[in-house]
Amino acid sequence: MNIKISKFIKQKNKKPLVCLTAYSKYMSKIIDKYCDMILVGDSMANVIYGMKNTHKITLDMIIMHAKSVKKGIEKSLFVVDMPKNTYQNSVEAKKNALKIIRACKCDAVKIESNGKNYKIIKHLVKSGISVMGHIGYTPQFKNTFKPEGLSKKQNDKLIKESKEIEEAGAFSIVLECITSKTSEEITKNLKIPTIGIGSSINCDGQILVTEDILGISGFSPKFVKKYINLNKLIEKGVQKYKSDVNKKIFPKKINSY
Repeated sequence: MNIKISKFIKQKNKKPLVCLTAYSKYMSKIIDKYCDMILVGDSMANVIYGMKNTHKITLDMIIMHAKSVKKGIEKSLFVVDMPKNTYQNSVEAKKNALKIIRACKCDAVKIESNGKNYKIIKHLVKSGISVMGHIGYTPQFKNTFKPEGLSKKQNDKLIKESKEIEEAGAFSIVLECITSKTSEEITKNLKIPTIGIGSSINCDGQILVTEDILGISGFSPKFVKKYINLNKLIEKGVQKYKSDVNKKIFPKKINSY
């Protein structure tokens, strides 16, 4: 376990962990000053590539973006998503996780739970690979979005799942769109930090897609708070540029060779 991960775990019950996504150096360099953890998420499928889900993001695509993100990180814990179908068994998972780590020098990989891949997490951890878990709404395995933990059966299943992931050796776990009550119970029952996305203030930390909070993506589900509308600011800049070009205000002598 490296120093960054050890520090991350120790912050449980001390202060909320601030986590965001990044897909490029320019973004990671900005947010690194404020984050405890930066994730290169397979959410790039929607945000960068305009795909309808995350299923077609490849290992090479993840690595390409992660190498860029790494260049902007100085202090944050650096975690990279393992894409769908890259960890179907322990041998494949280890091979692909090592490929990611060696290529982009990340601190850990993140794996979505399908309710039965605990042995894969355990195998990776035993191999010296740090793993972040992910339960609740797991986009790689579920095609229809819905919050989880609404019934006692779901509540009990999620609690069991979180404990299995912790016992497998994960250093942290993402709770996605899980009810407030269940998130609170999971967080209290685990020794490792829980990172919520749409899972209430009861988690040890929060993560959102950076483009969502900046108003770039156009995605505004209930669990996202838009802190600024960059779309409007970008549009104003482009309008001014168009006007300057049309009026021959730009380029001026200072912009020319």
